Amino acid sequence: MKKIILFALICPFIGIAQLKTIPKKLPVKPKVTLPKISIPKVGGTANTAATIDIAAGLKEALNNGITKEVSKLTAVDGFLKNEAVKILIPEELQKVESTLRKLGMGNLADQGITAMNRAAEDAVKEATPIFVSAVKNMNITDAKSILLGNEDAATVYLKGATTKDLYTKFSPVVQQSIGKVGADTIWNTIISKYNNIPFVNKVNPDITDYITNKSMEGVFKMISVEEKNIRTDLKSRTSPLLQSVFGLLNK
Repeated sequence: MKKIILFALICPFIGIAQLKTIPKKLPVKPKVTLPKISIPKVGGTANTAATIDIAAGLKEALNNGITKEVSKLTAVDGFLKNEAVKILIPEELQKVESTLRKLGMGNLADQGITAMNRAAEDAVKEATPIFVSAVKNMNITDAKSILLGNEDAATVYLKGATTKDLYTKFSPVVQQSIGKVGADTIWNTIISKYNNIPFVNKVNPDITDYITNKSMEGVFKMISVEEKNIRTDLKSRTSPLLQSVFGLLNK
């Protein structure tokens, strides 16, 4: 009986001692971060490795897209002969085009299309400095999100960072280019001839705004092509930095 009483008195103390061995807080899960990948420096060894700079890799990729693809658009027929970005008659003026062709004035409609694309090719030359500035301002947070994002994540970033400035810069250049390539004369002729046709609804489109927006769409579309190539085609990763940064996506 004494043993039973003694055991009953000791049990609570044993329980308290065991409780003291339980950690007060559960271990905190480590934050998920991008792996730190190291690459040897040129001519160096594993001991002289440098951690990959993701931001630098993304900047190089974007600069490649700007240099390679945007420059294509500034060439003669850069827009006109590229079906991916060719500027066509505005949707609201498709009746104008159709009517002119039915009346044997298809050549005039073709001239209007050519003139719009020539104006775009001329205006896009102003895009590069704006893009370069946006790329320089990219930070490491942006870079990580872009790297792990969709196949056009870098292009989307660039679009968000530059659209306002691009439009402000493009619009007067497009207007000037329209005059330089004779698009204003051609379009005034087109609109005038169409509006003189009996029983049609008169039109007076803002061609400058239309060409400005279509020029910007073309620029971003071509940059996205280069970005996709770098993400999916090993041959497009033309430097050790690009190979290392985008190689993370293959692991």
